[in-house]
Amino acid sequence: MAESVVVDQNLTKTEKYETLLPQIEALVTGESDLVANLANVMAALKFGLNFFWVGAYLVKERELVLGPFQGPVACTRIAFNKGVCGACYTRRETMLVPDVEAFPGHIACSSDSKSEIVVPVFKNNEVVMVLDVDSDQLNDFDETDKVYLERLAELMSTWF
Repeated sequence: MAESVVVDQNLTKTEKYETLLPQIEALVTGESDLVANLANVMAALKFGLNFFWVGAYLVKERELVLGPFQGPVACTRIAFNKGVCGACYTRRETMLVPDVEAFPGHIACSSDSKSEIVVPVFKNNEVVMVLDVDSDQLNDFDETDKVYLERLAELMSTWF
């Protein structure tokens, strides 16, 4: 297991992801505990990519329940039909939202959140978790984030 994660902040976004994802894989190799792996991944993403907020919402009993995260306190439970996370769950696809205020039914867990990307994690073709990343800047996520966070979601799916 790796003991630290290092990402040069002078790199491009793509280079940061290319540097970070192998480190995340090393970080979780040999660890079978879901919470431990999710906690370390959230910390690696927060500090490696300077995200405002990053966290896991796990599917539990007909709703999304907050799991490990990094950043300000967050909503604890989200209904499947509410907000960006709920839309990600029900649509079964990555949600890329440049301005959360323009998203119908957005849940304001933090008034500082301006844009968001939410990626579903699948196991046996069912959504078991969503990876939620918020920014305090408008239009902060793009196709690069989508590609690499979906790749990370594939790794995370093996933990369920």
